[in-house]
Amino acid sequence: MFPTASTGATQTLSAGLLVVGMAATVGIALGFEHIGGYIPCMLCLEQRTPYYIGVPLMILALLASALKAPPLITRGLLLAGGALMLYGMALGIYHAGVEWKWWAGPADCGAGSAGPNTGGNLLDQLNAVVPPSCSEAAGRFLGLSFAGWNALASALWAYVAIRAAFKR
Repeated sequence: MFPTASTGATQTLSAGLLVVGMAATVGIALGFEHIGGYIPCMLCLEQRTPYYIGVPLMILALLASALKAPPLITRGLLLAGGALMLYGMALGIYHAGVEWKWWAGPADCGAGSAGPNTGGNLLDQLNAVVPPSCSEAAGRFLGLSFAGWNALASALWAYVAIRAAFKR
């Protein structure tokens, strides 16, 4: 009834969507940090790593698909991107569980106290900044913390990547 796209076109579109979607997801997190003033905890920063690796990987997948590289290369890159997003989803679920007190978080991810601020130089000011505890959500929107929203976004991007990798 409707014309279907070829596998190559589907993979090219999917890789392009993944580049934009993954970059936008991590861009929003960076916006909340640098524009909104939210200081990320250790787990928040760790959840960005799959995106920092995934965006360039999906750019490679987009190029491989657009340049008609062997399908195994494009599929492999998309599958690797999907695996990264599954890892990101697991991190988001873990962090959200820590925030909801369902399980304990890492021992080195808690609010601490800063030493006395004796000088006025930049290094002293940086030492005075204490990252927030991983067990406290910076905020919630529609009942989900940033970690919860990241878990959903990662699940979406994992689905897109894996579906495109196995598209016949």
